[in-house]
Amino acid sequence: MKLNKTQIAVISGALLLIVLLLFANTKLLPKKEEAPVAEHNHSGSAEFTNMVQAAINSLGANEKTAVQKLEEAIKSSPDKKLAFENMISMWDSLRNPSVAAYYMELAAAASPTESNWMEAANRYYAATRFVEEAARPLLFNKAIDCFGHVLELNPKNVEAKINLASCYVEGSPDPMKGIGMLREIEKTDSNNINLQLNFAFFSERSGQWDKAIARFEKVLKIQPDFIEAYLHLADAYQQKGDKAKAIESLKKYVSLVDDVTIKAEVQDYINKLTTEETPGHK
Repeated sequence: MKLNKTQIAVISGALLLIVLLLFANTKLLPKKEEAPVAEHNHSGSAEFTNMVQAAINSLGANEKTAVQKLEEAIKSSPDKKLAFENMISMWDSLRNPSVAAYYMELAAAASPTESNWMEAANRYYAATRFVEEAARPLLFNKAIDCFGHVLELNPKNVEAKINLASCYVEGSPDPMKGIGMLREIEKTDSNNINLQLNFAFFSERSGQWDKAIARFEKVLKIQPDFIEAYLHLADAYQQKGDKAKAIESLKKYVSLVDDVTIKAEVQDYINKLTTEETPGHK
């Protein structure tokens, strides 16, 4: 199967961030939201109520008025689907993915379809990348709850199972629970691109570079046009000290990417790697 753009964003983030990661050769820190976020607890309802109100209070007068009108529309409009879509779209435009996810969860509760719960879950999961560390467990908890609703409606939804497992790996005190879930899925669906990418990213984050390389190579066998994998391969090889392999992966990426600006930036980085001397490596 092939990933759509939304799924790729949930797993790997924006392409530009990956390029910057390579250039800086450091791990990016989570981006902070402007609105304060409350502490984690089991349900998260009070925390999100407080967070949403804090976010509204931080808006300018015009934006605050717009939100209040959208709230009224959600309460009174016969077309609640459109009202929720407008509210979610507004918070997307305000670059507050946590509050947008909150309203998507409310929309799913009002119209509890599998696709609505899946979107709410994926939004919460994606939002964990853009909040302070203290807020991440709360968002993971909300994502886990929403993925649970998806699986109640469709126990065979493999993507929900994979993303649920990933939430356990990244956001619970027992990450091996999630790893175990992923390994069970791999027994019957080893060519699932989402699954292999999750394994690859977890190996990358834990510094298991050989495993990361093997997983990203498998990703490319399954989906050759997922060319961002070459950037991750380059990073892994560079972390291992294999500059030649890193350059080879970057050259492959440059030969396949269409964006002229990114192509030029990566080529500049290749030139830098080619000319610099790395002590201790031939």
